[in-house]
Amino acid sequence: MICVDREFSQKLERTEGRANADFVETRAKLDPDFGAEWIEVGGAYAMYDGPESPLTQTFGLGLFEDTTEEHLDRIESFFMHREAPVFHEVSPLTDPALMPLLNNRGYQPIELTSVMYREIAGSFDHGAAHNPNVTTRVIGRNEVELWARTSADAWTTEHEALGEFMHNFGSISAQCSGAYPYIAELDDRVVATGMLFIYDDVCMLAGASTVPEARKKGAQNALLRDRLKFASERGCKLAIMGAAPGSQSQRNAQKNGFNVAYTRTKWHLAQG
Repeated sequence: MICVDREFSQKLERTEGRANADFVETRAKLDPDFGAEWIEVGGAYAMYDGPESPLTQTFGLGLFEDTTEEHLDRIESFFMHREAPVFHEVSPLTDPALMPLLNNRGYQPIELTSVMYREIAGSFDHGAAHNPNVTTRVIGRNEVELWARTSADAWTTEHEALGEFMHNFGSISAQCSGAYPYIAELDDRVVATGMLFIYDDVCMLAGASTVPEARKKGAQNALLRDRLKFASERGCKLAIMGAAPGSQSQRNAQKNGFNVAYTRTKWHLAQG
């Protein structure tokens, strides 16, 4: 049985940090003028991917080294120099002294995430209904646009203003060095996407989206099952993912063998 301690949290948080750092590096290669960049300060990865990107934040703050005022000075300067907000994703396995340090500098908690994991062993089905008309695969090199457009279409039905942003975001994601972009096809039509990142013996699942007319038809269950099989064949021992606490995504993950490791808090530096 896995003990959820600080060392285990380091493994989970570093995997997500590496995936996001890969994204930032890919953005920088594809669009050098964009200004995407990441740095490491006190063991935390601070990354800039534009002021509105969900990746513009830190991962691992206080988890690998105790955070100091000097660390926060450097991190805040990194973001403020780029006119970006300052966000930190903070594991509850950090030293409790980090909370008053953040409070004293004007930070506020704004969001919670269930960080989830499962060991990759045994069956990947867990009784989930299997739709024989759904197939999944990793995209080919010439299908980046297909992956990005499918992902964006799934989002824009409910959040129309996000359309262009999600299409651009998906185009970068599908070209990351550590990524395996998956699509699901229903009766030979692409209806859903999923992303898989592999680092050492840990994989991370992300990028789940399904076009509205194909929801609840088994596409995401198939993507989950097949990505875990793929990762297992490449030596992965552990899978991780994040979800909003109590969300449908969390419930689906738990039905498929995932456990909640801990609830992570996102902190924002309020501008005075």
